[in-house]
Amino acid sequence: MQYKNAEMDQIKKIALVAHDNKKQELIDWVSKNLQQLSRHTLFATGTTGALIESELNLSVHKLISGPLGGDQQIGAKITTGEIDVLIFFWDPFEPMPHDPDVKALLRIAAVWNIPIACNLTSADFLISSPLIEESYARSIPDYEQYLASRN
Repeated sequence: MQYKNAEMDQIKKIALVAHDNKKQELIDWVSKNLQQLSRHTLFATGTTGALIESELNLSVHKLISGPLGGDQQIGAKITTGEIDVLIFFWDPFEPMPHDPDVKALLRIAAVWNIPIACNLTSADFLISSPLIEESYARSIPDYEQYLASRN
C-alpha cells in the first residue's frame, strides 16, 4: 500500500464515544475541556451525544447508538476524512454484544492514522497537545493508487 498526506484543519472533527459504564467519565472530561472542545466540530454516537448536549449544552452531530451501528458510522466517517480524532472511552471489564464493531472501529482509526484516546489519561494528553489547535498533515493509505494498480 502506498501512502499520501491528508491535511487536518485547525478545527478538528472529533468523535466522542463511550460505553455505558464510561459515559459519565466522558461527560466529566468534556465538561473539563468544554472551552477547547467548543472550538471544534463534535460527533458522537446517539446516547452519548444526547447526554453531552443535554448536560453541557454543547452542539454535537449525533449518529445512531453504538450497538445499532453508530460505531460503524463513525468508522465510515473516518475513512472519508470526516473524523480527525477519536475519543473512545471503552469499558475493558464489560463484554459488549457489539465487540466486533468496537474492534473494527479501532482498526479503522489505526489504518487511517488518526489519534485515538481510549481512556481519561490518553484523552488528557491528546487534548493538551499543541497539535490539536494546529493544521497537521497525516499519512493515509492512497486508496485511489491502490485501486489503479489492481487494473
